[in-house]
Amino acid sequence: MTASPPLPRATRVIRRADLGPGEIVDRIVLDHGDRHRRRIALEGLGGLAFLLDLPEPAMLEDGDALRLEDGRLVWVEAAPERLLEIRAPDPRALKRLIWHIGNRHIPAEIGEDAVWIAHDHVLAAMVEGLGGTARPVVRPFRPEGGAYAGGHAQQGDAHHGHAHHGHGHDHHHGHAHHHGHRHG
Repeated sequence: MTASPPLPRATRVIRRADLGPGEIVDRIVLDHGDRHRRRIALEGLGGLAFLLDLPEPAMLEDGDALRLEDGRLVWVEAAPERLLEIRAPDPRALKRLIWHIGNRHIPAEIGEDAVWIAHDHVLAAMVEGLGGTARPVVRPFRPEGGAYAGGHAQQGDAHHGHAHHGHGHDHHHGHAHHHGHRHG
């Protein structure tokens, strides 16, 4: 029995803003949780099997591409996910809701007049208790996260960010976490 050839390796993330010419040979569709990776075997929708093998973990964003060692590109798409679309009666009320969401250190996508977070019935109840609405939706989730945050500003009707109130330290990741101190 002969050994199968090694999988092609994707060793570099090309950010959407830096994407130049190249042969896009397949695409992968990953949810927010699966887009934070360093090393994993993946298979594109077109059947191309490859090994993601990055020097350090990276947050793969919608519209990025993975460069294979032979120069071919695999397009990254954000999968539709169950989210809560949070709205408030006015901008000040929305800012207050963003503060409360940020106090829980969860990824959030912040738009002009809405915020999207992962579906969570406890947070939905909190939002409604504070006078906002939390409507379940299914759409790609694109919170800003990772060490390159702020490195590519989005143009258009929404900017993306990790919802946080100021408390003296930066966060460079795209996942929930807990600190040894409490906010009150």
